Amino acid sequence: MLKTTLTALLCTITTTAHAQMVDAAQIRPILTMTKSSWVAVREWNGQDLIYFTHLESWRCGLNAVTYTINDQEPKTWELAPCDEANPIAIPDEHLVYTDFPLGSIETLRIDITYDDETTDSETYARAAIQIQ
Repeated sequence: MLKTTLTALLCTITTTAHAQMVDAAQIRPILTMTKSSWVAVREWNGQDLIYFTHLESWRCGLNAVTYTINDQEPKTWELAPCDEANPIAIPDEHLVYTDFPLGSIETLRIDITYDDETTDSETYARAAIQIQ
């Protein structure tokens, strides 16, 4: 009986914790504190890959993500749909990176729009976000 009650309680806590991460008010503090992790650049198989894994994990509460490479035209990153039942999980079929010619990324600007239409941005030098 005690084991069943504890299991039910843990499931309720886990579900409640996940269910609460679905709007700007809940994810803004996390993304504000983790700006250095929003994106990463990796050299792989003769290409530069930009990883959006962190932003994908906190996509519930975001309306848009755009990225600008070396002050060129901004591009839109397509976020996976929000799954409110499991908001931090990234769907297996959704890619979290995009590719560019090797060495082509010198700077990267990320602009995010929250679901309350507030915005935030960060600009990174390649060395600051490059995975070794």
